Amino acid sequence: MLAEATRFEEECLTALARASDGAAMEAWRTRVLGGSGALKSLMARLREVPKAEKPAIGQRLNEMKLRLEAAYGARLAEVGRAASTGPTIDITEPGIPPPDGRRHVLMRTIDEIVEVFGRMGFSVAEGPEVEDEWHNFTALNIPEGHPARDATDNFYMGEDAGARRLLRTQTSTVQIRALERQKPPLRIIATGRVYRPDTHDATHYSMFHQIEGLYVDRGVTMVDLKSTLFHFARAYFGAEAEVRMRPSFFPFTEPSAEVDMKMQVKGEWKWVELGGCGMVDPNVLRAVGVDPEQWTGFAFGLGIERIAMRRYGISDIRWLFENDARFLRQF
Repeated sequence: MLAEATRFEEECLTALARASDGAAMEAWRTRVLGGSGALKSLMARLREVPKAEKPAIGQRLNEMKLRLEAAYGARLAEVGRAASTGPTIDITEPGIPPPDGRRHVLMRTIDEIVEVFGRMGFSVAEGPEVEDEWHNFTALNIPEGHPARDATDNFYMGEDAGARRLLRTQTSTVQIRALERQKPPLRIIATGRVYRPDTHDATHYSMFHQIEGLYVDRGVTMVDLKSTLFHFARAYFGAEAEVRMRPSFFPFTEPSAEVDMKMQVKGEWKWVELGGCGMVDPNVLRAVGVDPEQWTGFAFGLGIERIAMRRYGISDIRWLFENDARFLRQF
């Protein structure tokens, strides 16, 4: 049995030396050292050995077991080092620079618009996106029961201190807050997100951005409003920009108008509404303690997405919110 043990050890060590990867090493361990492996079977035969020979043969088998386990551990470490050895990295080679980041096309558009209106003397004002009904409706001459307050046209968010809260539907709320803080004369613009439950299509989205403009002073007229909007359009889009104003109605302005611009939609040039405008209704001025007999003003609200679409030739508003880096890298 001693000769058999010697032959068994040699065969196992030879097979272990040929194992060159993790799978082969695990197969060798299972076959030789496993709970049902060849070594355990060999050691089980010790009971067949004559009593006088058992001490010497038992010692020999234990020594062989320790040597095989040690050989397995050494070979496993060697195979692991070989597997982890890959091509060396030349740290002197120039790296591949990551692509430069950039502002989202909408944020760039907002910065550009603010800069144009800044040259016309407008300062920037801000207001919250979650509003109460007084700022979003009542102070803007939109009475109780008006269709614009309907739950199907707004994102209501419950009550706070007895007042219903909602995501603002227009940046006109900022003009109310600005007039609460500062009495005329004032000339401000406000940019930000607004929310309406619109059906998504090429020119509509349920969350979009607006720029609100307000100018209140003595003797402000519709001529000032038209001049301001046409000057902005030609300063921002170029002298060839096609803009028109057509009569409309808004509760918070009187008279009121829609502002349209020619833009390309799915390959065709069409008139697309940019927003609304008009002279501030006297009731709006009264709501914030401004005497409409002494002060007049104009207000406008324009969709920033549509301005960006016209500026950069984007034919579908939904692309602006899909976060496709391939699309956004174009701007």
